[in-house]
Amino acid sequence: MKIYTLSILMTSLSVVFGYAQNDIADLLKKHNTESIPYMTVEALSNLQQQVVLLDAREQIEYEVSHIKDAIFVGYNDFNIASVTEKIEDKTTSIVVYCSVGIRSENIGERLKSAGYKNVYNLFGGIFEWINKDLPVYNSAHQPTDNVHAYSKYWSKWLEKGKKRYD
Repeated sequence: MKIYTLSILMTSLSVVFGYAQNDIADLLKKHNTESIPYMTVEALSNLQQQVVLLDAREQIEYEVSHIKDAIFVGYNDFNIASVTEKIEDKTTSIVVYCSVGIRSENIGERLKSAGYKNVYNLFGGIFEWINKDLPVYNSAHQPTDNVHAYSKYWSKWLEKGKKRYD
């Protein structure tokens, strides 16, 4: 009886966790064209010192929390000239992120159009980064648990951290 119950529990857990994992993939399939290849959170955490990170969220989101050493480029007021001033070598490996990976694909496309050759979109964005227990930093460059959750709707993809909306 115990083995049967454990088997049902394990099957249920795999369905629940598998479904949650597919949700972000389904969300990105719905909104993205994959014109910019994805980089996983795990890959970025291993390569972080070898890439330039660009944060494609709004200033308030960046100030609440961002990935260490990320350069704020924004979304609504994104200016390609400000990026080309900072990153002259068009072969530099660049990873763009936002909350979940939708806005960052758009910014990645603009970088690609400007001639950048090695542009990647962080799969699941900063939310997935935080969900995998990786550190984020506030505007004072201090580790933080606070995360700008963008909106109540989008915050459902953020499973960890303290959600902020201001």
